[in-house]
Amino acid sequence: MRVLEEKEIVAKQIDPSKIMQVGTGFFASKTLLTAVNLDLFTLLAQGELSGKEVQSNLGLHNRAFYDFLDALVALGFLSRKGTKDSAVYSNAADADQFLDKNKPSYIGGILEMANNRLYPFWNNLEEGLKTGKPQNEIKLHGKDFFKELYADEEKLHEFINAMSGVQMGNFIEFSKNFDFSHFNSLCDIGGAGGYLTAQIAKDHPQINCISFDLPEVSTIAADIIKNMGLEGKVKIQSGDFFVDKFPKADMITMENILHDWGLEDKKMLIRKAYEALPEGGALVVIENIIDDNRCENVFGLMISLNMLIETEAGYDFTFADFTKLVKEEGFNEASIIQLTGPTSAAIAYK
Repeated sequence: MRVLEEKEIVAKQIDPSKIMQVGTGFFASKTLLTAVNLDLFTLLAQGELSGKEVQSNLGLHNRAFYDFLDALVALGFLSRKGTKDSAVYSNAADADQFLDKNKPSYIGGILEMANNRLYPFWNNLEEGLKTGKPQNEIKLHGKDFFKELYADEEKLHEFINAMSGVQMGNFIEFSKNFDFSHFNSLCDIGGAGGYLTAQIAKDHPQINCISFDLPEVSTIAADIIKNMGLEGKVKIQSGDFFVDKFPKADMITMENILHDWGLEDKKMLIRKAYEALPEGGALVVIENIIDDNRCENVFGLMISLNMLIETEAGYDFTFADFTKLVKEEGFNEASIIQLTGPTSAAIAYK
C-alpha cells in the first residue's frame, strides 16, 4: 500500500508541459523568425511605437497583429506599456542589442537563413533520417545553394557579414582567453570575411595572420580587412582547402569547417593542418562541440541534425571524437576551451 502511494505521488508530479513546449516549439520559433524577417526589431530600435504604428510600418493586416506583438512580449523579445489600442511597444534589451540590423552586434543573419531556407527543409527531417540524404536545394532542384551563393558577389558579401556576426562573440572570447605567447603566425582555413584573423591581429599584433579561402571570398575579405585598417596585419590568401596545401603557420584555425564534412574529409583536413604546422604548433577548431555524454549541448546536437539536412555526409562531434581523430593523424594532445553559449575551441598540439 505504501509503495502504491509513492507511485501515485510520482504520477501526480509528472507534467506534460515540456512535451507540449518542445512539440509546439515551432510556434515560438516561427514567430521570432517572422519578426526578424519583417525588420521589427530594427524598426523599434529607433524608438517605441504604438501597435497601430507598428502595423502601419510593417504592412500588417488588422487580424491578429496584436496577437503577434503580444506573443513577442510574452516570449520576452518585446516590452510593452498598456494593452491593445493603448499599447506602446519597444525592444527587450537582448533583441535591441542583437536583432537591430544597424548595430555591429546584429546576429539575425543566421535567423534570416533559418526562416528563408532551413525552416521548410526541416519539415523533411524524417525522410533525411531514413535516407541519410540532404533535404535542401540539392534535393528540390539539383542545385547546391552555396555554389549559387558563391557565384553572386553581392549575396555572398551579405551572407559572410551576417554569418560572421554570429561568431564574433566566440572570436573575441578565444582571442582574449587563449595563450598566444608561443605563437608567431596563424592561418585561418576557410576564413570567410577574415573576422577571426582581424580580431587576433588587433589583440595580438605580434602574430602574422593569414585568412585563407576561395578566390570569390578573398576579394570580399580583402575589402573588409581594408575597411578595418588592418591591411598590413592580415594577409588574404586565395586557395581551395580540398586541393591546395595549407599555408605554413604556427597555428591553424577552422571555424565550423570540419562539421560540414564526413569522416574521411575530416581526417584529410586535420592531416593537412598537421603537415602545415611546426613541432609545438596548434590546430584550433571552433565549433559547437557536443558534450562527451551527448546529452547536454542541445544546440550542438541540433546543428548536427542540420548537417544531415544541408550536407552529403557532415556531422558535429564530441571532444572525445576530436581527440581520437587528431591523435590518429599524429597530434600529441588535445584540450578544450569553452567560448560563448554552446560553442567551444577544441585544440590539438603537434
